[in-house]
Amino acid sequence: MSNTVEHYTFELSNKVTRQKVTFKNRYGIELTGDLYIPNNGGNNLPALAISGPFGAVKEQSSGLYANQMAERGFVTLAFDPSYTGESSGEPRNVASPDINTEDFSAAIDFLGLQDNIDRNKLGIIGICGFGGFALNATAVDKRVKAVATTSMYDMSRVNAEGYFGSTTPEQRTQMLEQMSLQRWEDAKNGTPAYPTEHLPEKLTGDEPQFVQEYYDYYKTERGYHERSLNSNNGWTTTNSISFMNMLILTYIKEISPRPMLIIVGENAHSKYFSEDAYKNASEPKELMIIPNGVHTDLYDKIDIIPFDKLEKYFKENLK
Repeated sequence: MSNTVEHYTFELSNKVTRQKVTFKNRYGIELTGDLYIPNNGGNNLPALAISGPFGAVKEQSSGLYANQMAERGFVTLAFDPSYTGESSGEPRNVASPDINTEDFSAAIDFLGLQDNIDRNKLGIIGICGFGGFALNATAVDKRVKAVATTSMYDMSRVNAEGYFGSTTPEQRTQMLEQMSLQRWEDAKNGTPAYPTEHLPEKLTGDEPQFVQEYYDYYKTERGYHERSLNSNNGWTTTNSISFMNMLILTYIKEISPRPMLIIVGENAHSKYFSEDAYKNASEPKELMIIPNGVHTDLYDKIDIIPFDKLEKYFKENLK
């Protein structure tokens, strides 16, 4: 596990050039990304903005996706969301249903200003929690011509009601009371509190299967990155508060008539988020279920992630 600034969890393709870029979102936060450009060049190229998973950095899954899609002829931008990774924003490691949706639109701003890109051929890929933001951004930003998600999480829904709606009204009230009181502590201290532990440093074997899967990605050489908050102490203690009453997929039907591709593993604990998003969306839409796949398989397993399908989908819809 390298501690250098150039630590990536995947190998750069020899068919692709990668360069560091910065751009600002509508709130003035400077985002840092990696731009992947096919070496065979060309003009009027299609382009993709890519981010996720929730709590990851561009040197992990989103960069891997960007690398693969650039091999296939797309200019791709993998970026660190506001307040995380190499992007700016204080305090660190905080998320927002609004600002993280805006981050995608800011990436579209940047891509549409590049000389070698056709701004009428812009798409989005969102991974895990940034799948929900990708859908929300596409609904509101009509410059986006096609969107795809993998292992999608609806971060508003899971924070508001727990997995499979397991949070009772009493538990929800208690959570909000605790976070509300924590705000006074944070205000007094001048800095937000962070959890003492996000993922366990060692597994006991008693953890839920999805926690074991996250550990296997974020805490091992497979996916560990020193700037990834999921590899370290996680989000601020009050991070969930804005997600609990700001629903990001309210206007999912407004993605139509632009297409949507939703990809999820058959055995992913998160599959119901993708299935419900698909059900609630309008045509054209497609739900692709990966046989035997689990949630984190679609983070980095190149033999499982359907890159050929993603290539075909975007080439058909970004033209």
